[in-house]
Amino acid sequence: MAEKFNRATFTKSFLRHITRIKAPDEMLAEAKAQGLEKTLGVIDLIVLGVGAIIGSGIFAVVGIAAAGSADGSSVGAGPALIISMIIAAIACIFSALCYSEFATMIPVAGGAYTYTFATLGEFAAWMVGWVLMLEYAIGFIAVACAWSNHFIQFMAGFDKVLPAWLAHPPVWLTNDVFTVSKLAAIDPNLHVPKLFGILPICINLPAILIVLLITAILVKGTKDSAKMAGLMVFIKLAVIALFVLVGAFFVTPSNWTPFAPNGAEGIFAGAFLIFFAYIGFDALATAAEECKNPQKDLPIGIIGSLLITTIVYVLVALVLTGMQNTSGPVSMEFLKAPMAYCMSMAKQNWAAGFISIGSLAGLTSVLLVLEMAATRILFAMSRDHFISQRFQKIHPKFKTPALLTWTVGILAIIGILTLNLDVAAELCNYGTFTSFIIVCVAVLILRHTDPNRPRPFRVPFSPITPALGIICCGGLMVYKSMQAGSSALLFPVWLGVGAIIYLLYGFIKNRNNENRIHKELVHGMFENQEEI
Repeated sequence: MAEKFNRATFTKSFLRHITRIKAPDEMLAEAKAQGLEKTLGVIDLIVLGVGAIIGSGIFAVVGIAAAGSADGSSVGAGPALIISMIIAAIACIFSALCYSEFATMIPVAGGAYTYTFATLGEFAAWMVGWVLMLEYAIGFIAVACAWSNHFIQFMAGFDKVLPAWLAHPPVWLTNDVFTVSKLAAIDPNLHVPKLFGILPICINLPAILIVLLITAILVKGTKDSAKMAGLMVFIKLAVIALFVLVGAFFVTPSNWTPFAPNGAEGIFAGAFLIFFAYIGFDALATAAEECKNPQKDLPIGIIGSLLITTIVYVLVALVLTGMQNTSGPVSMEFLKAPMAYCMSMAKQNWAAGFISIGSLAGLTSVLLVLEMAATRILFAMSRDHFISQRFQKIHPKFKTPALLTWTVGILAIIGILTLNLDVAAELCNYGTFTSFIIVCVAVLILRHTDPNRPRPFRVPFSPITPALGIICCGGLMVYKSMQAGSSALLFPVWLGVGAIIYLLYGFIKNRNNENRIHKELVHGMFENQEEI
């Protein structure tokens, strides 16, 4: 009987701990006592939001969404791409509204991780934080490598001016270790240095340098980061405006007929692809603690950045499908770089060069927001004693989590040198869908468990809006799983590894902290009694 009692007691205690909810008031008190510097206004938030959303997607994915994939695995929307973009925006807005309610109600660092801790408990919060590392940290690595590829292509146009090693870097500067290994096996004469004469050396130099630059900027201060993001956003919006204004003179209205060559299938296939070109607004919630007036500014920043992006995307789609007939076969160059290709076909090569600059600017702003989001989530997890409290240290001059930021930067460099980026990028999508679904669920839970809490912004038409967010993201996640292959199987593995780390480290570390606090309280009580 004693054994059964002990086992039952242990189980009950374990379940009580892993479902422990951290009250929003406690989170707010911690942020007030040891918070980040409040420097972000509404314009900064909109800039960061647009900077996070508009990356390489509009410069590359839009071609496949319009004309379909090269291998025929998916059909395109054709001129109905504008409908696809609106559908994708609506799907994102459901989740964006839920993020806005939480961000104004609990304006602290951490985003979806924090909201989960306030509603679903400790273990669920840890797992969401673990999943968010897929979206932000791994996404940061993938985008850095994409930036490297765009930079190398851009520099190739200056091969008559720049040294050959800079304009045309050796193969090991542009490929991950797996790709280099394959190339070396195919061509034994390929000039690839080898470590110990066996392992091909892989150093993606442009990606490493941009990671170091972005990390240094973030350490210096959030305000300076927002200024740089603002510059990058201005450049890429100017480039997109250039494409729209110049391209409008080369539009052929007959290219818009038929409007939807592949019917509903093409429209929804396009919406699925374009959905990923909208991801990024959620990163604003992680910076809530650094907002001057989060209750007012965060909803404007999140929703405003989505609306601006949608307008930009629709204008690009109208001009792009008007310049290029997307109802039939298209060239591979169009699928890779549709905007630059259309400008080249219109004999506006000067504009094509500017589009390359816009693509680099877009990726740079995405990098800034992704690394900032990753560090703020880890900062919140450190505050909750899931990881080392050393990462809570704020730089005395810059008022930023400098140690944590440099740690994320160094880990990103290691990832650049070692990860299979194709698989990593696929896994990022699952992290995004999971966090969106959890936030929508959390809104419904907190409406029930704490209905009287002040909500400066409320999700309209609740519970319908959160439910639609769950349905949209869940449906896209299932659809993606059916297409993704091996990466769909790796996501449960990632979750399993996260659960093991929690049980072997996070759970124990948190319990040790609770015991320490309890001893300090008891010791303080005895001291007070002795004084009396």
